[in-house]
Amino acid sequence: MQRTDRESTDDALLEALFTRAPAGLFVLDTELRVLRFNTAARGMRGRAQDSVLGRTVEEFAPGFPAEQVTALARTVLATGNAVRGQVFDGYIQGEPDFRMVVAVSMFRLQAPGGRVLGLAAMVDDITAQQAAVGRLGLIHDAQRIIGSTLDATVTAEELAEVATGRFADTVVVELLDDVVRGRRLRPGPLPPHVPLRRAAFRSADGRTGTGSGLSSLSFPTPFTQSLQDRRPRLVGRLTPDEPWLATDPEKARCLADAGVHSLIVAPLTLHGIALGLAVFLRTGDSQPFDAQDVELASELADRTALSIDRARQYVGERTVATALQRRLLPVRPPDLPAVETAFLHLSGDAGADWFDVVPLSGARVALVCGTVAGRGVESAATMGQLRTVVQTLARQDLPPDELLACLDETVERLAAEAVLEPGEPPVAATCLYLVYDPVGGRLTAATAGHPPPVVTAADGEPVPFAVPAGAPLGRGGGGGYEVVGAELAPGTLLALHTRGLAAGSDADLLGGGERLRRVLAHPDRTLQELCDDVAYAAVPQRLDEDALLLLARTRVFGADRVALWTLPADAAVVATARTLAAQQLTAWGLPVLVDDTELIVSELVTNAIRYGEGPVRLRLIRDRGLVCEVTDGNSASPQMRLARSGDEGGRGLFLVMHLSRRWGTRYGGRGKTVWSEQPIPATEGPETIA
Repeated sequence: MQRTDRESTDDALLEALFTRAPAGLFVLDTELRVLRFNTAARGMRGRAQDSVLGRTVEEFAPGFPAEQVTALARTVLATGNAVRGQVFDGYIQGEPDFRMVVAVSMFRLQAPGGRVLGLAAMVDDITAQQAAVGRLGLIHDAQRIIGSTLDATVTAEELAEVATGRFADTVVVELLDDVVRGRRLRPGPLPPHVPLRRAAFRSADGRTGTGSGLSSLSFPTPFTQSLQDRRPRLVGRLTPDEPWLATDPEKARCLADAGVHSLIVAPLTLHGIALGLAVFLRTGDSQPFDAQDVELASELADRTALSIDRARQYVGERTVATALQRRLLPVRPPDLPAVETAFLHLSGDAGADWFDVVPLSGARVALVCGTVAGRGVESAATMGQLRTVVQTLARQDLPPDELLACLDETVERLAAEAVLEPGEPPVAATCLYLVYDPVGGRLTAATAGHPPPVVTAADGEPVPFAVPAGAPLGRGGGGGYEVVGAELAPGTLLALHTRGLAAGSDADLLGGGERLRRVLAHPDRTLQELCDDVAYAAVPQRLDEDALLLLARTRVFGADRVALWTLPADAAVVATARTLAAQQLTAWGLPVLVDDTELIVSELVTNAIRYGEGPVRLRLIRDRGLVCEVTDGNSASPQMRLARSGDEGGRGLFLVMHLSRRWGTRYGGRGKTVWSEQPIPATEGPETIA
């Protein structure tokens, strides 16, 4: 019988499907044995017919998960529901190094009467597509994860995290020591045995770690060659007879113990400058690396190198800023009779904290703690400027609120003069300013956006001391700073701190300072021991910003160190004032200062009576020097002028200046105090402090 065109076309189509179609096609009976298959599909070309026909999947394709494929096929036979695009991966027989990914579709075959004849399976090779999707996913994750911080070691660990398990079985990242330290790098060949520091190690079996020490590479190996010419190296099949393994027996032993059979060495480079190496290793039954893998490894390395170089530059800038900041801070607080002090300063990734202990007139002392917002050299330089301004204003004996108002104007001027990058915040700072007077134990304080001090009594109990929060410096709060005061007992502990001290710890450190109080509530420990306790208990291992703590334990001067007299505003009392001062100096064992002190007292009391108002108060304080103070009710400042040869007066303040180490005027709520300080000879007896 003559065949119709349709029958001929059907036969030609079937022949093409089973001999020339690129996709795999299998017809299986109800026992899931192969009745016919496509001899042109990958893995089937050249296969003998009897090695496939009549056999199950497990028999003719042992490299694929036969149990899963068989279970899926039985479900299709039983239900008649077709399956489309089920993904399996395995190895082709005869090609153990090639891992193949296939998409399998199945549908049931039935006779016209409904009898089940078997099923047909179509197999598409999607290995390349899956690899491309995997590479794109890996690159996407690398863009998202790598470079999240300005830390070279963390960046290296992020590369290892992204690549391990998806691209390599083990990833090792080694960086030049100069990169980790933030030093400047020079282009050109690297010196022999350049020091490297292991920044990351991660294995698919869960092992991780970094190296604390330095190492160098033997030459020539793929590692040193990649460092020198900045090109990746592929070792597709690592064998024990590789010549370069003999040059580095230790590394050869490590590779052998780990079962490494293939590796890629990718240099971390930027603008032709080597930063380190990323080594990708495959072990066990993993497929060896190929040329496409080298391209992917190079792209991962390039992205990582960009982030590592940013981290290197940041470390370099931070190192310079930290060195500048430390040079601008006091090496140690001055040793003063009014307070005993100690401090803790830890450099962080942001901010520039500073403190100061400034001796004032009348044996008083100013305690300062502040923070400049920002990063780098600019914030450190601004901190140095503000510290200088605070010292200058403090020595003018300004009260805390007036000093902060002047400092606020300074910050506003610095902000107006600053040239900022787009998006860079303006200059801003905070400051806490305290003045402590050991004669009576009076403390006054004001704050410009800074945390208040934590005050603890000599027995460790908390002392309430709330300081109204003023606006931060540079925010126009110059008119809103409020001064508060309190009387402190001897041995009271003042703790001035910055917000960085609370980073990573309990939030209550700033909300009333309860955590800090608990750490400091040990009066039996020295101030330096308390600083160490705070560093251990309250400060995290890694600081996002500077942390600073200034501790001051108060002292109060007893009656044996202070003498006070109130005199009427009568010229006749000048002689009495001289006599009282001379008697007090004799009682203190300072007869050598009697003559000079009598002249100073005479001039200051005379001026107070002549130009001042109300009664005159004369006070002598035995501090590190001898302080002589005369107070009256007139706020007019004494003026020093040059006396002419015929003038009878006008030389008093010149005389005071000549006899004094320092002198000046400070103002109170009513009136003024003119003071003079003379050095006490070193041969005099020791001081006593109550």
